[in-house]
Amino acid sequence: MSRSSTRTGASMAMASMLCVQLGLAASIGLIDELGAAGAAWLRLAWAGVLLLVLVRPRYSRFSRESLRAGIALGVATAGVTMLFMAAVARLPLGTASALEFLGPLGVAVARTRGIARAWALSAAAGVLCLTQPWTGSADPAGVAFALAAAVCWAAYILLTQKVGDSVAGLQGLAISLPVAGLVATVVAGPSVIGHVTTELLLYGLGLAILLPVVPFSLELLALRRLTTGAFGTLMALEPAFALAVGFAFLEQTPNLVAVAGIGLVVAAGIGAERSGARTHDELEPQPLLV
Repeated sequence: MSRSSTRTGASMAMASMLCVQLGLAASIGLIDELGAAGAAWLRLAWAGVLLLVLVRPRYSRFSRESLRAGIALGVATAGVTMLFMAAVARLPLGTASALEFLGPLGVAVARTRGIARAWALSAAAGVLCLTQPWTGSADPAGVAFALAAAVCWAAYILLTQKVGDSVAGLQGLAISLPVAGLVATVVAGPSVIGHVTTELLLYGLGLAILLPVVPFSLELLALRRLTTGAFGTLMALEPAFALAVGFAFLEQTPNLVAVAGIGLVVAAGIGAERSGARTHDELEPQPLLV
């Protein structure tokens, strides 16, 4: 695959990360009104509705295997969204994102070799500087939620590439996001639906477009161009985006060690962008559907 395609995939991944962090920062007010689980539920429910209306998936286009993968992706999406929202409610945005990044990092280390693995280790060092676990100041429950989200994110990356390779366009997301919305409704809907106002519904609709509709669509398209290992390493930039957004919008000021960590993850992201193209052997043929 060409270098330009790799660069396009990396650009999509970075645009996705920026949308995610802006969406999380904008979700703080919704968390205050509905709690972390309620905010995640409202965003996922709206996202599922939007994808069903806009894409209108045709189930005849799915094989049994791709349909199962789409449903599993929906469960993983609900897990990573709800668990991470619970973490953000207890931890600074940069810290929660850095811990969650351990999921993509695990994928990167498992799926890469040679110099690509060195970039993953650089990313790991950067995450360590961002989280600074030696200070002992992080909320234990927040850390646990972030680590659980990391496991779901690793599954999300692997399943997103599988679904993206199996089904053309955004058909796969039109299955996974409605499933995610249903899972979130079962888990959190009953406890918060009575507190939802018309204003909060509209607020949730706007947030759903910013997160998850736009970034998840970009990530699916990016994973058609990048290896899972390179994508996982590139996700090291997300804690850096989180730190920047937290500083700009939430008054969360990083120290010098955290700034050094940003440098390490940025270096890893650049390395991943340069060495992360998928080969033709790694690409699975897609059905010619739109």
